[in-house]
Amino acid sequence: MEQYDGTTRRRILQAGAGAVVAAGVSTAGTTAARATTSSGRVDTEHPRFTVAVVPDTQYQFDQDRGDAAPLTATFEYLVEQRAAENLVFVAHLGDVVENALPEEFAQADPVFKVLDRARMPYSVLAGNHDIDGSKTDDARGDSAYLRTFGPQRFRRMTTYGGSTANGYNSYHVFRAAGRQWLLLAMDWRPSDASFAWARSVIAAHPRLPVILTTHELVYADSGVAELSGHGNRVWDQLVKDNDQIFLTLNGHFWPSGRLTRQNAAGNDVHLHLANYQDRYYGGSGMVRLYHFDLARNTIDVETIAPWILGQKPGERNELAEGEIELTDDVNRFSVPIDFEQRFARFAPVAVRPARPARQLVIPGTAAYWRFDGAVTDRVVDHSGQGNHLTRVQLAGELPSASTEFHPDQPGHASWLFPGGKNPARGGYLKTADNAPLNALTFRGGYTIEAFVKLADDGQDHAWEGLISRLGTGRDAGKTGDDPDEPVVKLGFSGGRQVQWAVYPVDRNTTFTNWGHEQVAGRWFHLAVVNDGRHSTVYVDSSELLRNPATRSSGLATAGRPWLVGAGHYANTVDQGFAGHIGEVRIVSRALKPSEFLNA
Repeated sequence: MEQYDGTTRRRILQAGAGAVVAAGVSTAGTTAARATTSSGRVDTEHPRFTVAVVPDTQYQFDQDRGDAAPLTATFEYLVEQRAAENLVFVAHLGDVVENALPEEFAQADPVFKVLDRARMPYSVLAGNHDIDGSKTDDARGDSAYLRTFGPQRFRRMTTYGGSTANGYNSYHVFRAAGRQWLLLAMDWRPSDASFAWARSVIAAHPRLPVILTTHELVYADSGVAELSGHGNRVWDQLVKDNDQIFLTLNGHFWPSGRLTRQNAAGNDVHLHLANYQDRYYGGSGMVRLYHFDLARNTIDVETIAPWILGQKPGERNELAEGEIELTDDVNRFSVPIDFEQRFARFAPVAVRPARPARQLVIPGTAAYWRFDGAVTDRVVDHSGQGNHLTRVQLAGELPSASTEFHPDQPGHASWLFPGGKNPARGGYLKTADNAPLNALTFRGGYTIEAFVKLADDGQDHAWEGLISRLGTGRDAGKTGDDPDEPVVKLGFSGGRQVQWAVYPVDRNTTFTNWGHEQVAGRWFHLAVVNDGRHSTVYVDSSELLRNPATRSSGLATAGRPWLVGAGHYANTVDQGFAGHIGEVRIVSRALKPSEFLNA
């Protein structure tokens, strides 16, 4: 409701100032009746989901001067887009109405029933315009707000967790991205007892990330927010020492802004202010959409006005045209958050239990090596085919045992290979000269997979090999392209792009599959699958793009050993691999992604 200025820090809005008064008050019940059911279901396991945030709608419910149409349109839009946006929750930030009058809440009530009828989970909290702002919540008693948006309204929601005894503070737990999230809805000027209640709620849900919604916390004069006087109290009593709170949302002040502040645990807390009541038509029912993307470790935020968006372009007035979407960096932005790291202190990602090697020896397994123990001169082939590996040392450091591993990896360890080139250094492993694997051509198809984490992208590691087969194209009777190239090589370009380059049995030239650039320092699962006709590369079970359409079958061989942790040119190992290798499996048939080691 209020805006800070540079002199007094607070300016009380005069009655009617800044508001755009509609010609009449809409009949919200008639309009709201159009949205009676949800148009789609959300996917609570998908890593991308949306939380909608609706701030200060008070000018839309201002005695006989408001208009319920904008907020009605917003709620109808959210219901219609529920499945498309994977919208899991709607949070109102307070100041629902202007004067806390029963007749104003009577206007607002049917608009919120748009969400009720659609069974859309939502929360509402009291702003200073919704109640007697001179009293704290535990001294306030009954009010028109409480009769409209008290606990009785939310008890049927599956997300509703409970409220303070007076009904003015509540919490919800919703599921999204395969986990539960806690949202606190704290009212205007919570009492010490209410803060204690909020702390107890968080303590009762010790593994849940927490979003705090409240009416006042930060204000902003130029996009960069800072704590208000009351905001300092909220920070000290609730946010600072509760590491689970990673995001706070408030209205009350304008213009919008944001602030990132470290809590007592040294972790970032993102404090966001959104309020549009000072803009055209009392904010036009604007809504903030927080698009969480746990796969990208990002929250993408956008601000739109569905009421204006739904108007015919030729019928929008000049002021409305500028309010369809706010694209400045205060209202449209992205927040990078490494969710796993941020929540690790209280909600670590469950590590998949280790699986014994025997469970992964499926029909057709030609070789299966796990680097889950001390570095030794010999690595056992768990397939039972006798394709054991022997360590070969180049110049420099030896490989070392590591406790790091891919979270879906069957074995819970890896080896760190400290390889490089100019000169060739590090260490690698190879099969024996008479190993059965050396002679296999895999004409009926094959799958080669590994768990990998690349070291940095220095040029010492450009064109490094991960898995290869000794012998050149010339050695296998191939004369096309560069016959000094290996008959088989799975490695990475100077730009860390996956490269699968082979001489097939039935071709005289090399065939190459290309992948995209891999991020150094991040584990991934890599698989090459050939069905006897075509080869396809997968990263983390996702099919990549640049797979040749030309038919190719099998792998040419000169009957020489396979190498793990090195590539070669003209049969000379020119560098060792740099990074972690968890395990490698070779299967003499095409596997589906559901059969991969990370399945």
